[in-house]
Amino acid sequence: MSGTVTMYSTTWCGYCRRLKSQMDREGIAYTEINIEEDAESAKFVEKANGGNQTVPTVLFADGSTLTNPSLAQVKQKIGA
Repeated sequence: MSGTVTMYSTTWCGYCRRLKSQMDREGIAYTEINIEEDAESAKFVEKANGGNQTVPTVLFADGSTLTNPSLAQVKQKIGA
């Protein structure tokens, strides 16, 4: 499937684990960044979510983001 996305996550986030497994199953390529290990990424997530470190936050190639999206939302956004 086309469209690589960046997923901002944490190790303890169940929603992140679920979305990652769904994207793996569907063959959707993604780069994962743990916001607990990358302060700049944590700031980006806060900016995208009104000051909150809400994960998963998914960044798309067009610069837009979705917070805690469903697999269907990700697939629609990347045109899958």
